This record gives sequence, C-alpha cells and structure tokens, in this order.
Amino acid sequence: MNRVTGRPAGSLRIGLVCPYSLTIPGGVQGQVLALGRALRRRGHQVRVLAPCDGPPPDAAVTPLGNSVPTAANGSIAPIAPDISATLRTIRALNDEGFDILHLHEPLVPGPTMTALFGKNAPIVGTFHAAGGSSAYELLGPIVRWLGRRIDLRVAVSDDARQMARRSLGGDYEILFNGVEVDRFANADPWPTDGPTVFFVGRHEERKGLGVLLEAIGRLPSDLRLWVAGEGPQTAELQRRHAGDPRIEWLGTISDEERDSRLRGADVFCAPSLMGESFGVVLLESMAAGTPVVASDIPGYARVARNHLDALLVAAGDGDALGAALGRLCADKDLAGSLVESGRRRAGEFSMERLADEYLIRYHSL
Repeated sequence: MNRVTGRPAGSLRIGLVCPYSLTIPGGVQGQVLALGRALRRRGHQVRVLAPCDGPPPDAAVTPLGNSVPTAANGSIAPIAPDISATLRTIRALNDEGFDILHLHEPLVPGPTMTALFGKNAPIVGTFHAAGGSSAYELLGPIVRWLGRRIDLRVAVSDDARQMARRSLGGDYEILFNGVEVDRFANADPWPTDGPTVFFVGRHEERKGLGVLLEAIGRLPSDLRLWVAGEGPQTAELQRRHAGDPRIEWLGTISDEERDSRLRGADVFCAPSLMGESFGVVLLESMAAGTPVVASDIPGYARVARNHLDALLVAAGDGDALGAALGRLCADKDLAGSLVESGRRRAGEFSMERLADEYLIRYHSL
C-alpha cells in the first residue's frame, strides 16, 4: 500500500476522456467504457469523463453535459464543444488528480481538446477515425500544437494512423480495438423462428443498410432480417421496403438486447461502404459465435480473414451480398467453420489483452 495515496502499490488513477456522448451508441464510446471496466478489474482507479444525454451508463462516469449533433466523417458525431462542458471538464481534471490521462479522439472539439489545453498529467492519445477530417484541415496550426502535448500517440489501425499523420505529423503506435469476449459469448440468445440476419448501426449511406435491404429482397421468404438503430435514412428505407414482412425494424435497442440478438441471429451482416477504421463489431459477432458476412473494406479485412473468419464481399454489391447471406444460411458446415475460427480470432483482440498493453504504456509514462 502506498502511504501517500492510500492505493495499492502499482495502482494508477486513470482518466479516460471521450468526446462523444456515452448515452448514444458508438464504437469509440463502447471502447472507452469497456477499457475502463478491464482496467478496474486489474485494481486501478478509473473515471470516464464524457458528455451524457441522460443518466450515465456506468457508475464510474463523470457526465460533462449534453451533446450537440455535429456532421463528421460522413456521420453525425454527438460532441460537446460548449463552454459549460469545458468548465465541467476543467473542474473534473483538477479535482480527480489523475496519474494518467487517456484521451480518445484527442483533437475532437470538446472534453478531449480541453484536456490537452489544460494538461496536468501525462497523456496518451488514441486516434480512431479514418478517411479525413475537415476540422483538422481548418484548425491546422492549433491541432498541430495540441498534438505535441500528447506524450504517446496511438492509432487503432493503419488507416487511422495515416489520417492523423497527414494532418499532425509525428509517430504513432498501432494498438487494436478490443472486444469483451466473455460478455458476448455468455449472452442469452434471442429466440428466432427461422433463418435470421442481424444488422445494427446508424441508418446512413456509409453503413450500407440500403444495399442489405435490396439484397434481402432476392432471398427466400422464410428468411428474417432484424434491423437495429436509427438515422437519417430510416424513414426513406422503411417506406421503400414497407411491403416486406420479413424485415423487423427494432429502432434503438439496449446493449443487453443487442448482445442477445447478436448471439441469437444465424448471420450478422456489416455491409458498410466506407469510413470504418476497425471492424470491432465483426469481432463482437465472432465472440458471440455468430457467422459474419461483411464488406471487403480495409477496416473489416484487417480483423476478418475472408473464408476463414467471415465471408467478405465487394462493398456496394447487392448481388454478392445476397449470395453470401443465402449461402451461409443454407450451409451449416461452412457456418460452423467460420464460427470456430472466428472465436479464436476474437480472442486475439480481447479487451483484457488491450488493457494490459495500455498499462505497460501508462507505467512507462
């Protein structure tokens, strides 16, 4: 026991800062919360600082106020760049006395950028986004100065590293996104009454839901499709496919229901067209023991090996997507082979392993 801090020897007080609202589903939000849980299991004191549009999803979350929907990377990001969130962030950073600050998407306006301006502990910055950022271009000199305040820069993929390096320069380690393997493997399967395909994601063009719905129209009448999530395309897609009783529109669902449906479905489909730096949702499906059909884009091909862990098809090709879905629903031997390999693959990206990797870097700082 450390006499000064009253904490176990080697225990760190870690602040995980997320710019996106934790009450709105998203990949970065999920990574931050899961990493916090894994670090706490190792005996460290962890607080997550982030906007919340409602009750915080975890007792270890310090809410920083409501978010403002903002267009970014072909999507809508729920960020909090307002002065009230800035003041709450400054107060929390001063009160908590963190040994380490870990900023996810450190240069997104809001809490992470505020933490860089008011730096009071060593900082790890993890870059998730791929593609491009108009904010980086517009705020070039400022973000480059802020970037130099990060002690260790991490990117979740080559694509994310290239995007950050293009605007900020500097060196980046690559560390994978993690998946809570046991959480998905132990979820109670949602009951089905026939071959069922599951989609979850924001209903926007880059997610490829429109391609999936067209593909489903060519498949047998006994197949069912669960569609979770909402977005700017929801009303149009519902109108266009209103005559198909096989499609069940679920809207926004809880994490528990999502995990259960992921485990109960016969196939998980991720038909994204672009903008995915890392296919963590594919790994979650593999951990749940559900075979995957996905687009053959870099972020997905990085984690799912075609015909070994998943079936990958050309992005935007509805015929190929439909053929892969039909094949996987009909061929149980192929499905079983993908599930077996996928479970092993998910284990390689476990959140427990990722937490250990970050702890090595925290202690070094």
